[in-house]
Amino acid sequence: MTYLFDDPKTFPTDAVEGLVAAHPEELLRVHGGVVRAKATPAGQPALVVGGGSGHYPAFAGWVGPGFAHGAPCGNIFSSPSADQVYSVARNAENGGGVILGFGHYAGDVLHFGVAAEKLRAEGIDVRIVAVSDDVASGQTGEHRDRRGIAGDLPVFKIAGAAIQAGADVDDAERLAWKANDATRTLGVAFDGCTLPGAEDALFHVPEGTMAIGLGIHGEPGIDEQPMPSAKKLAKILVDGVLAETTELVSDRVAVVLNGLGTVKYEEMFVVWKHVSQLLTAAGLTIVRPEVGEHVTSLDMAGLSLTVMRLDDELAQHWLAPADAPAFRRGGTVPGDLGEERGEIYVPGEDPIPAASEESRASASRTVGILGKVEELLVELEPELGRMDQVAGDGDHGQGMVLGIRAARAAAERTVQGGGGARTVLVQAGAAWSAEAGGTSGALWGAALTSLGSAQTDDAAVTGEQLVTGLVQAVEAIERLGGATPGDKTMVDAAVPFREALALAQAGRGGTADAPAESVSRSIVTAAARAVEAAEATADISASKGRARNHGDKSVGTPDPGAISFSRIVTLLGEQLSA
Repeated sequence: MTYLFDDPKTFPTDAVEGLVAAHPEELLRVHGGVVRAKATPAGQPALVVGGGSGHYPAFAGWVGPGFAHGAPCGNIFSSPSADQVYSVARNAENGGGVILGFGHYAGDVLHFGVAAEKLRAEGIDVRIVAVSDDVASGQTGEHRDRRGIAGDLPVFKIAGAAIQAGADVDDAERLAWKANDATRTLGVAFDGCTLPGAEDALFHVPEGTMAIGLGIHGEPGIDEQPMPSAKKLAKILVDGVLAETTELVSDRVAVVLNGLGTVKYEEMFVVWKHVSQLLTAAGLTIVRPEVGEHVTSLDMAGLSLTVMRLDDELAQHWLAPADAPAFRRGGTVPGDLGEERGEIYVPGEDPIPAASEESRASASRTVGILGKVEELLVELEPELGRMDQVAGDGDHGQGMVLGIRAARAAAERTVQGGGGARTVLVQAGAAWSAEAGGTSGALWGAALTSLGSAQTDDAAVTGEQLVTGLVQAVEAIERLGGATPGDKTMVDAAVPFREALALAQAGRGGTADAPAESVSRSIVTAAARAVEAAEATADISASKGRARNHGDKSVGTPDPGAISFSRIVTLLGEQLSA
């Protein structure tokens, strides 16, 4: 369990603040994460690597000369928001472009991608590298579609060393992908991890067994086997990572035996004794191995083995010195280490446009409804978390509560500042995305923003504007999330809701002065369809998101994203009817 915390909701930010306080000469706290205390040398590419919290030393512990320039830090096991990624990248970039590195997960792809678009719009050269080393999460030949786990360490280490040695953004990106394509990882778990404040682990492994192919976000393994000896476990791991022919053929390998949080160093050394013997017997030369905790999963009991095939170019950067809080490799880090920082980018609140009295009244009503949604999601949090534990990481309920609290608070501030209906929803959407992180955070943030874009600050919200906004909100979820009905996601409930609303709107001829009763009745009817569709996801095997690697395990349990969507729109219909 996690013993020491203040408020589970602030655990990630509290941990980052403590890390910076422990390394004040190396790290600087900025909005969304950390950067080097010294500015990136002018013209040098900035390597910004990140993901959810709960994985230390990844990712903030790798910020330093010879490694990364900054790290956005999301909530526990959730992607940092686009706002966080953008802020850290802005503070790290200094004229040489940015490489955004992360593990290949849907939420990270979405949030880092949105941040990249914003940076590019400002004229910054941005490259994206999504690590995909986990052999258990995809078929052979689909390497770049897999998820990223402990392979993050050697891939980002090589990219950071190349930059320190003088590589420009083109060459650093090339080397990062070359390292990724030469890297394979397989992990096992003996028991699950426990979120701060939770009463139990996200999953348990039956006594006397181990799970193979675990994920680092608390996802259970894809197979279970009897608990082996250290020698037998070493063979399982080595055989798993050497079974595939990597794109880089070499008899030299960089190797990482990674502890996930509970397995002690002496145990890892026993396993490493056998791993090193097996790799040597396979004709491989081990180059500067790393045995220890590098990419953890809070207190998960487990191990992973990462092997990267090395050529001369990769070996040079793997062996190069580095000086980060959690990764120090001997020798003097070459090149320019940067100078004292000047101005630090701090995001500010967007100005609140003037609004009519009627629109401000609609905005106040919106705040009231958001408050009711917050009450609902707080009540549902344990249930949604239990659903998500079955084949996901168990954080859906927590993420939804974080999102709605931020959205409601931002909406209240906007109303107090005189904001109208459009602005209150746009500000609420930005806050939900920024504070919740993860895929659902980005999608709900986009949904509220799209809903707001159909409104105006000049007049009261009409029924047809509301329906149009709700249709647009679901379309944004579909467009950004990339899922379709049948994938077992929020979309399975959202699309029937949208279709029912659009049909009702067409039946009314889309008149702006449609009776409020007619509009609220349409929303109630559409919400009922969403509830029915959400419950039907229990019969579907997941094929999108983290749950896709454990799709069959989710059969019998509804998708938590679909359930939360259906409950929210049901509440909306009830509030409007009242």
